[in-house]
Amino acid sequence: MANIIGNSVEVEEDTQKDRYLTFSICNESYGIEIKYVTEIIGIQAITEIPELPEYVKGIINLRGKIIPIMDVRLRFKKESREYNDRTCVIVIDINDLFIGLIVDSVSEVLTIPEQDVVDPPQMNRGFNNRYIKKIGKIGSETRLLLDCEKLLTDDEFEVLSDSI
Repeated sequence: MANIIGNSVEVEEDTQKDRYLTFSICNESYGIEIKYVTEIIGIQAITEIPELPEYVKGIINLRGKIIPIMDVRLRFKKESREYNDRTCVIVIDINDLFIGLIVDSVSEVLTIPEQDVVDPPQMNRGFNNRYIKKIGKIGSETRLLLDCEKLLTDDEFEVLSDSI
């Protein structure tokens, strides 16, 4: 973003650029662009709603706002596990739909410079992991950077939007 002041241009630093909230699922490290994250909360009582996909656990009432809750482990076809005191819900905002993502644990907010973010390798024809947008390199480690807008298909997005 730039502001023009007189004849000079003042550039505001985008404090969210290159920043990712990192979290774990099944010993794998992931990241979400911080611009999507509204808050992190502990696991709460979840009200189940019939006929939703298995990975959509239900809804919670967060200060008067009804938020659907998705278990990211189940979305990624990982084995389910009992929630514990490290389990967190990352509340994200995707096109004005708030969704809670249940993750095993939240790690930290990292700055991963653009030059250290690469496209995922092309595995084989027909295989495309739609959830992974990029891969972040941090020293000798990597973080799988999620594409929040693809965690739900358009149909699922519509169903959740309509049910809330």
